[in-house]
Parts: sequence; structure tokens; C-alpha cells
Amino acid sequence: MPSPTEVAIDEIISACNNDLRGALKALLMVNEQLEAELQQLYAASPPRGAIRPGNNVLH
Repeated sequence: MPSPTEVAIDEIISACNNDLRGALKALLMVNEQLEAELQQLYAASPPRGAIRPGNNVLH
């Protein structure tokens, strides 16, 4: 029985018409997008230690 990872890999390759190069390119593009979103989240979050319990940052 294949692992969930193996099943996901097969589905990705199948979605790219069995083109391994296309599947890798698609995964790299998704990874780049996720990294960009993560950087935006880091940029929008307050610095570490800036929020303390009882500190009312919304008002």
C-alpha cells in the first residue's frame, strides 16, 4: 500500500500530464509563493517580545 506522500506525488505528476519536469516546475512555483506569503506574515507581525500579557495592543 503506497504512503500518503507517494499518492500525493503520483497525483501531482498526473495533474501535469505525467511530465516530471512540469511537476517539479509547478512545485517550485508553489514553494516560491508560499515563501513570499511567509515573508509577508513575518513583516506584518510585531517584533518578538513586543506583546506582553495584559498589553492592550488593539486600543
